[in-house]
Amino acid sequence: MLDTSPVLPATAEAFASRSRPSIQVLLALGSIAALALLLQSAVSWRQAALFLVGAGAGVVLYHAAFGFTTSWRVFLSDGRGAGLRAQMLMLALTCAVFFPLLAAGTFLGQPVRGSVAPAGLSVLAGAFLFGVGMQLGGGCASGTLYTAGGGNTRMLVTLAAFIAGSVLGTAHAGWWQALPSLPPISLVAALGPRSALALSLALFAGIGAFTAAIERRRHGRVERIDGDALPAAAGRWLRGPWPLMAGAVGLAVVNIATLALAGRPWGVTSAFALWGAKALDAAGMDVATWQYWSTPAQTAALERSVLQDVTSVMNFGILLGALLASMLAGRFAPSWRVPVRSLAAAVLGGLLLGYGARAAYGCNIGAYFSGIASGSLHGWLWMAAAFAGNAVGTRLRPMFGLRVERTTGSC
Repeated sequence: MLDTSPVLPATAEAFASRSRPSIQVLLALGSIAALALLLQSAVSWRQAALFLVGAGAGVVLYHAAFGFTTSWRVFLSDGRGAGLRAQMLMLALTCAVFFPLLAAGTFLGQPVRGSVAPAGLSVLAGAFLFGVGMQLGGGCASGTLYTAGGGNTRMLVTLAAFIAGSVLGTAHAGWWQALPSLPPISLVAALGPRSALALSLALFAGIGAFTAAIERRRHGRVERIDGDALPAAAGRWLRGPWPLMAGAVGLAVVNIATLALAGRPWGVTSAFALWGAKALDAAGMDVATWQYWSTPAQTAALERSVLQDVTSVMNFGILLGALLASMLAGRFAPSWRVPVRSLAAAVLGGLLLGYGARAAYGCNIGAYFSGIASGSLHGWLWMAAAFAGNAVGTRLRPMFGLRVERTTGSC
């Protein structure tokens, strides 16, 4: 588990060492403010607001150490399910707001739509590969961003491989999309928002109860997701750590704000594919002829600045928000000494993450979180297949010298 507990200075020297990061904090805050102002003037106030929502996501992810990857691994290896129960709370809160808005089709005069995609073989295979990649790469989509932004140098390697795998996935997207699948199915459209919400809440409660039963049987007690005590002091909220419950609520707010501002739910990995494609395009490769990039929307994304891409600016926000949070916690201390086997796992895991996300119509955010929150059947299929991939990836970790933690925490 990522230890973000504050260390209180006991001497004048210790106090001086704690005061130095304040300059770093000001620089991080200045960078966030400058980019927000640039986006407001060059694009729109909505784009600036979405960037700030992304920055908030980075702070929440870092301070709550809200890791999808470690939470799944800890449950698989040790039967502790606090992380999974926090995810169910996050989904329940988001669905409760999403379903009525998606049924209405508009919010504050703006059209809104869910993340609904076909459920078929491509989702099964892609999510399974993504799940293996989560454990080898050491993170999911959001986890890779916030840990890299927080100073984890190994995750920079995972991120680079993630981008490479994403653009490779776009080269084969047509083949994956041609595989047998059901059409996009929305529970909200099929059952109505009330029935769809009742069914979803029952499933979340069932998963939570199952993890609690496993944990109680193996350990005699169930870990709380609200912590032993909620952080009351303002300094604790600034420096962390936060309980998992705070992370669940915070990420629900992030996705709801994204739907309100962008008209669609939160996503992460489409930006990685865009960044990789732009790099290849700059190098002289005509990626615009690939099927994935031939649609009007994707062609326009290739031609425009990344500052006009919602997912890209939110990702930039996550990186800078996590950077700010790590500096507030006094824990921004990158180390460049990474074992070779761990680097190999980062590369392989990142490639699987990127490629799997493109085949499966999204990642742990775009397909799992936003898909299920949209009532999409493919989100549930993604969850099952990715969980199976995580089981395989957890068994592979020791081959690369990676630990199998027995506590919840960051990716």
